[in-house]
Amino acid sequence: MRPRAVVFDFNGTLSNDEPILCGIFRELFAAQGKPLAADEYYDRLAGLSDPEIVETWLGRGHSAIAEVIEQRIARYRAAVRDGSTVSEPVREAVRYAAERLPVAVVSGAARAEIEPVLEAAGLRDAVSVIVSADDVVNGKPEPEGYLRALELLNEGLQPAEVVVFEDTEAGVAAAKTAGMRCIAVLGTLPAKRLAAADELVPRLERSVVERLLS
Repeated sequence: MRPRAVVFDFNGTLSNDEPILCGIFRELFAAQGKPLAADEYYDRLAGLSDPEIVETWLGRGHSAIAEVIEQRIARYRAAVRDGSTVSEPVREAVRYAAERLPVAVVSGAARAEIEPVLEAAGLRDAVSVIVSADDVVNGKPEPEGYLRALELLNEGLQPAEVVVFEDTEAGVAAAKTAGMRCIAVLGTLPAKRLAAADELVPRLERSVVERLLS
């Protein structure tokens, strides 16, 4: 079925920032007395929403959860505010899609992180809908964010008419549970952990979007 809308995950898919996120979380968790190794981040936490990451690692009900999330957002914004984590091939892919179909972003990050990066990368006007961690109760791997985007796109869309780009296991699970076609982008996780996706691609670039929309 030819897609009628395209949805992009943000961290690690549009924005090549998973190493930055990993570094920030490692610093913050170490300060709380619970160090995090890089492989533990990618094995257990990558792809979850910010609240889920912090609660999973520090424990639900931990007194510093809100503080850690706030510091994480502030440090991330300072690190990526120039938009350089969004490569030119990715920008071309998003623009190509936006010229033809409605485009949305569904992410476990806060809106305050997503919008400045899209703006700096020259992509804010290309994105019709943003569903962030602020907009859902249950983040990925639950499908709530993707189903919310379907409602907001307001195009009479069926889930099967939406193609999603994701880079993590949790993201792929969310998209597939929502009934959408999912293209997994390699880079954050190995291919075997993304096997539930409909297709794997080595990178997000215009040629991939062109093929899917042709």
